[in-house]
Amino acid sequence: MPSMKAAIIGFGTVGEGVYKIVNEKKEQLKKQTGYTIEIAAVLVKDVTKKRDLSPDIVVTDAFEDILNTPDIDIIFEAIVGEEPAYTYLSQAIEKGIHIITANKKMFAKHGPALLKHAEFRNVHVGYEATVAGGVPIIRTVENLLAGDRIKRIQGIVNGTSNFILTDMRKEGVSFKTALQDAKARGFAEADPTDDVSGGDAFYKLMILSSLAFGNQPEWKKVSVVGIDHIQADDIVEATNADFRYRHVADIRKNEDGSITGKVGPVLLEPDHPLYNIDGVDNAVIIETEYLGALTLIGPGAGMYPTGSAMVADLLHIIRQQATELILN
Repeated sequence: MPSMKAAIIGFGTVGEGVYKIVNEKKEQLKKQTGYTIEIAAVLVKDVTKKRDLSPDIVVTDAFEDILNTPDIDIIFEAIVGEEPAYTYLSQAIEKGIHIITANKKMFAKHGPALLKHAEFRNVHVGYEATVAGGVPIIRTVENLLAGDRIKRIQGIVNGTSNFILTDMRKEGVSFKTALQDAKARGFAEADPTDDVSGGDAFYKLMILSSLAFGNQPEWKKVSVVGIDHIQADDIVEATNADFRYRHVADIRKNEDGSITGKVGPVLLEPDHPLYNIDGVDNAVIIETEYLGALTLIGPGAGMYPTGSAMVADLLHIIRQQATELILN
């Protein structure tokens, strides 16, 4: 049976999740794809740190070693920030290696360039994990665009913020206490600034805008407000009035062709589709011309939801390759 060699760039929560899923589901993946999926190399910051990795895997802090590993077919990128992620992925595409990324900040800015570069080099790009964790929003939007027109997308796309707001409401705790709880449970990064300030949701919204509308609004014209100013008393007051705070990202294409977006906390009534979305769950409402409103709900934070989305991209790329072989 043929094998497919993969490398993982970054072995934090998400990278480790990819590694565990690929190894735990090895036989299932073999049946689904016809390939034995092999993790051949991992890029880390500290090569001296002990990790539960197979001894035959190349563990390195130099990206050149990843590119020089024989027969690498695909790279999973799970690091943080624009650079060096964009440079690494550009080099991988240039060498004909398929890429799968979970890096929403990098992809919001450089996604269009990477997709164009990949098309030129005839390689595939998977980015389902950049938006809404385990919710298959990217693939759903792509499928809808084949026969419909998307008018608006709105949703809860940051599991950390949603967990904090839920914790504040259900447990009656302060923002600071809820944030500490999120960190303890592994739902928040050591530096949660992007999550609680709205930055993370903004990057995801720009990715959805590029996909759904073929363009993005001017970043500086998008209002971005976080949840770090919300007090326990605000939550109590809203709850007593039968409202709930939700941190919502919203993008729409107007009749004149312009695109407008905003990110921030809103008060929702019980009949709103996002009212009952609690914990780390994400939910995205897609409004289309023909289908109407479609809502997708699923886990949006943690090792396995994001890792699972990246592995799903791997399966999709393998199927795309198989289809291309048949057509050619």
